[in-house]
Amino acid sequence: MKKTRLNQVHREAGARLIEFAGWEMPVEYRGLIEEHLAVRTKAGLFDVSHMGEIMVEGPEALALVQYLTPNDAGKLLPGQVQYSALTTPQGTFVDDLLVYCLSVPDRYLLVVNAANTDKDFTWIKEKGAGFKARVTNESDRYSQLALQGPLAQEILQPLTAIDLGQMKSFNYAYGQVAGIDSLVSRTGYTGEDGFEIYTTSETPEVIWKAIVARGEPLGLQPVGLGARDTLRLEAKLMLYGNDISDKTTVLEADLKWIVKFQKGDFLGKVALEQQLAEGLKRKLVGFEVVDKGIARPHYPVYMGGQKVSEVCSGSYGPYVKKAIGLVYLPIEATAIGTEFEIGIRDKMAKARVVPTPFYKREKK
Repeated sequence: MKKTRLNQVHREAGARLIEFAGWEMPVEYRGLIEEHLAVRTKAGLFDVSHMGEIMVEGPEALALVQYLTPNDAGKLLPGQVQYSALTTPQGTFVDDLLVYCLSVPDRYLLVVNAANTDKDFTWIKEKGAGFKARVTNESDRYSQLALQGPLAQEILQPLTAIDLGQMKSFNYAYGQVAGIDSLVSRTGYTGEDGFEIYTTSETPEVIWKAIVARGEPLGLQPVGLGARDTLRLEAKLMLYGNDISDKTTVLEADLKWIVKFQKGDFLGKVALEQQLAEGLKRKLVGFEVVDKGIARPHYPVYMGGQKVSEVCSGSYGPYVKKAIGLVYLPIEATAIGTEFEIGIRDKMAKARVVPTPFYKREKK
């Protein structure tokens, strides 16, 4: 089992550690709900060093990224980041990812999901065989911390010379954090404002401890994978293996906004154009449970007494104070207010389709 460079820090903080995607990771420190609410109201600090970092370099690096992903990486300038996907020829997901433009058009950093890193690396290498581009798996070199919440900027700014106030969402800058060379981006997986800090330093605990020392008096808490999952669900952010997979297309996942058909050829373009022309048969929607009970992943979903689907993601939302979830429903059943039933243990619980995201922060 792999361990991040911050493993000892988590042990000292009393974290409950579990195996996740081949890594020993903190699932919680003081408790999921307390950590979730700290991120929504103050700030939370995450170790996300298990995420994968794949470098694509060379004269045709941009051409390869454009071929692999449906979003238009050609619009990115150095200092900018883009949410996108690795798509199959069928328009389904190999993974979802962030694309960092390090230099145009020859250097891009792809940040992928921990559980998919090796698979993604193999996929990119195979599909990139005909391109003048070098693909390397840099994951073991990087540590990644995420500082999220309304006080994130206030906590981080004294620790870096980077002008965080001038940094827009989905932008990044190079600089030192607590004296450690880093890449800092205004990105995250919680629905809150915040920053993700990448470093190849052997001592990322210096950054972690500096942020904790600065942030704890303001209400910051270290946060584990448990609250990370409930936070991303409230914000309707996808989780590979639950909400998206190689069995679901980008259009079905309600992510049409990352598909730029006009940019040129990419893997899955023909399939997605055909699906768009024919009309979707199903789509991912958000729901809340009306009756008592919490819908968990894989719980069966019924309409008119017939099983039509199963829950993708489901949990109690600590901030919205509702049992919420995501599910693929037949397209005719995706209108807001549509009711259906979920098998929760040995009972049927009523649920209804609701607008998403379940939580959206107020922008200053």
